[in-house]
Amino acid sequence: MKTIQIVIAAMLLAASAAASADPFAGKWMLDVQRSKYPAGARPKSMVIEIETAGQAIRYHSETTYANGRTTQANYSAEYNGQQAVVMGARGMMLPVSLKKVDRRTVVASYTRLLQVVATSRRVVSSDGRSMTITTISKDPAGKRVTTIGVYEKQRKQQR
Repeated sequence: MKTIQIVIAAMLLAASAAASADPFAGKWMLDVQRSKYPAGARPKSMVIEIETAGQAIRYHSETTYANGRTTQANYSAEYNGQQAVVMGARGMMLPVSLKKVDRRTVVASYTRLLQVVATSRRVVSSDGRSMTITTISKDPAGKRVTTIGVYEKQRKQQR
């Protein structure tokens, strides 16, 4: 009986360590100069914070645009393709589903009326210091739009 408890404890500890080793976890700041957005759509700043929560992640972003307008998004989701509710300052936003392609690549799909309207491919560099998010969507005229956001991981502040 004691051996089973030790094995279970070791498995839980290993799962916890694996979750905390998620390369997406951390605070990411948009490098505006290295990013590519359609004319007039580039944010002045954007910060993404991702933390692990068991098998899921918690996502929070804050974006500021040149005109001073700000937006934010929050959700918790697993990497299993199931839809998660995304909340913003003004209410619900498009639901998202996440699928992990490999250790450093995640595809986020955003849906409206059961149809995917945008996908974001998030890739963390092999050194873990940068993340590139390539988003493909359509503009109001139906034309394909690609944005590329390059983010730098922020170091934890020492207290």
